[in-house]
Amino acid sequence: MSRFLAALSRILLAVPRGLRRIWGRSLWLRVTATTLVVSVVVVGVLGLSLLSRVTTGLLDAKERISVGEASAGLGEAQRILDAADTGPSTPSPSRLVDSVVSALAARAGSPSTFDVLLLASQASSDAPERGTNLVAVSSVPNALREAVVTSQRQSWTYTEIRFLDGRTAPGLIVGAPLLVPTVGSYELYYLFPLGQEQSTLDLVRSSVVGTGILLVLLLAFVAWMVTRQVVLPVRAASQTAARLAEGNLSERMKVSGTDDLARLAKSFNEMAVSLARQIRQLEELSRVQQRFVSDVSHELRTPLTTIRMAADVVYDDRDILDAPTSRAVELLQNQLDRFEALLVDLLEISRFDAGAAVLDNERVNLVLLIERALESARPLAERNGMEIRLTVRSTDCTVDCDPRRVHRVVRNLIENAIEHGDERGVDVDVARGSESIAIRVRDYGVGLRPGESALVFNRFWRADPARARTSGGTGLGLAISLEDARLHGGWLEAWGEPGRGACFRLTLPLDRTAGFDASPLSLDEDHEPPEPDQDDDYPDAGPVTRAETSPAATFVINTGDRR
Repeated sequence: MSRFLAALSRILLAVPRGLRRIWGRSLWLRVTATTLVVSVVVVGVLGLSLLSRVTTGLLDAKERISVGEASAGLGEAQRILDAADTGPSTPSPSRLVDSVVSALAARAGSPSTFDVLLLASQASSDAPERGTNLVAVSSVPNALREAVVTSQRQSWTYTEIRFLDGRTAPGLIVGAPLLVPTVGSYELYYLFPLGQEQSTLDLVRSSVVGTGILLVLLLAFVAWMVTRQVVLPVRAASQTAARLAEGNLSERMKVSGTDDLARLAKSFNEMAVSLARQIRQLEELSRVQQRFVSDVSHELRTPLTTIRMAADVVYDDRDILDAPTSRAVELLQNQLDRFEALLVDLLEISRFDAGAAVLDNERVNLVLLIERALESARPLAERNGMEIRLTVRSTDCTVDCDPRRVHRVVRNLIENAIEHGDERGVDVDVARGSESIAIRVRDYGVGLRPGESALVFNRFWRADPARARTSGGTGLGLAISLEDARLHGGWLEAWGEPGRGACFRLTLPLDRTAGFDASPLSLDEDHEPPEPDQDDDYPDAGPVTRAETSPAATFVINTGDRR
């Protein structure tokens, strides 16, 4: 039962979400539904206003006619009573009351348009009461009788007319005081049924409701048709744009007519033609550029090899040269190293651009790979007087990857962190999750300004073009690292804030075919480095040592004096 209720609740919760999704995606539905709702409100307000005016008009007219008829009848009754009082003999009270009621009933016509009640103001056996057409005395409200007796003036009200046979009908009752000679004070009531007016109002109401429903449906249909004429071309433009985004540059919109939508379609097609032309031009330019870089890189290797051989011969004999010449030979050797590294990076970039880069996967322990990268970065760390701390957060850090490429990524990240960090050192973390494994390199140097975390992977991009390179980099390291990460199906991300340093995270999938959704290490984890001791010097760097801690193991490279 609980499972059924849980499934039912999920279904009921999913329905509003589905409706909201459809409502948000369909302009057609929103316009039609909005028009329908607004039409219902407007027609409802107008219909109620019309019914109110018709009802008020009918009742006002009925009221004027009824009050006038009752006034005339009251005068006729008083004339009959006055005539009977001046005759040679006064009739009995019963005959006198009957004569008045009969005379007034004759004025009602056939069928009668009203009924009459002649009631004594004070109940007495000598004061007879009469009425027409089986009208019940209870039809007259007590409040109306009190108003007539108290004010001694004509009064009226809307109420329900009751008959002795059980029938009821809506009506208007008009009452006035009447003095019957030899008997006393009476009240004369005219009861005007409103059945005809009620039928008229029912007819008007049904007509208004029917006309309103028809009008609302007609407006909704018109809105649907008008919206359809606008939405269909927009939807066609959206589908064409989506196909263009997928690379189908030959897609075009159908142009029909000369209206605004036709001009929109024509402008869209012209834009598509222009974009296709520019994309082809850019593709051709990119191919030319890639071919140029590849050809130049390959062509430069032969003269560079020759120059390198000659420079090596001179470099080996630098001890017998004079000091200026020896220094020039050392500078030449350094620049040849940098030039060779640039050529290697350019060739690697050209392989990525040509789609020729492939993986040579092996089962690798990332901790050992990181240790090798740390040993490679030891000389640079020593020159900068910087400590590197390695923290392993998982016992199993093996993964299938190309060790050469991953080692190159980790080495680039560590060397960049050393170059841009400060005396607080560099933290390197590695952790394994259920779907992926990650390496994070964190420095505490100048950091990155807003927007630079996406620019750091651009080729030859530098945060400060005026800053000199201490590591002799080519400006292609992070671009190549990003391509290596993508080749593995992983992520390479950057984070930084001015004054707080920068953080780079490499995340690799444990299974390239399955992919992954999250990294086991956060990118912007806010952890503070240990405060440096300005009075102590670090010992000379030796082999990487392991400080056993639980649950994580920490590897520390001490890199000489920090100055």
